[in-house]
Amino acid sequence: MITEPKKSLGQYLLLCGWVVDALIEAAQLSADDTVVEIGPGTGVLTKPLTQRVKHVIAVEKDDALADTLAGQHIAHLEVIKGDILDVLKHQPDIIAGRKIVANIPYYLTSRLLRILMEADTPPQRVVLTIQKEVAERIVAVPPDMNLLALSVQAYARPRIVADVPAECFAPPPDVDSAIILLSDISDNFFTKNGLDAQFFFTVLRAAFGQKRKQLVNPLSAIAGGKQKALAALHAAGLDPHIRPQELSLDQWAVLVKEILKNSSRP
Repeated sequence: MITEPKKSLGQYLLLCGWVVDALIEAAQLSADDTVVEIGPGTGVLTKPLTQRVKHVIAVEKDDALADTLAGQHIAHLEVIKGDILDVLKHQPDIIAGRKIVANIPYYLTSRLLRILMEADTPPQRVVLTIQKEVAERIVAVPPDMNLLALSVQAYARPRIVADVPAECFAPPPDVDSAIILLSDISDNFFTKNGLDAQFFFTVLRAAFGQKRKQLVNPLSAIAGGKQKALAALHAAGLDPHIRPQELSLDQWAVLVKEILKNSSRP
């Protein structure tokens, strides 16, 4: 019988029924869906999911929790024992076109979101409980943009569904959480703008590595010199004194295209 969550695995078990209901509602589930749940724990969310969809794949890193959940022989449930990052590395199609609904460990958030967003065939819809501060960063807009927000918004439309107080978890974490919904997941942003995702994020990482500086400075090395960086900013209709966090996603698309046009890169 599992009674104590393991902090070493980032386990905070969900207690509040309304959070389960909110996660399920945001996922817009149908009877034909296959849902991937990450870190099902004791099955508080898992069991209601199995009652609404055709199939639930629950990926659990904790051997004891996985064995306990599998031992309950819940209809429509498949339990995979392992770390979700390893599972996705070896079975990337497990998420293809499916919905992900989960109360994930905080430490997973950034790496998991990157893998989900950049997948060759991404999930259809993602609904997660994550740290509230991180959720707020993901939905940020200018003048408070950040690298995480742009990395998610380039692939999906994020929305905070609800705030979740710490007392909805056992043990209660030191911070509040939030339910975040990611919908309309695709690489259409890059396709329609004719952009290479790898180069786009190379530019963004350089810019946000010196986010307190005027944008022309961190862009100079990538653009091939300060004059070319200034020319790209001017062609994109941007003030050379602007800072990275002040640009919207669409402005970044225009700027990166101008950098490519004005640089010696192929």
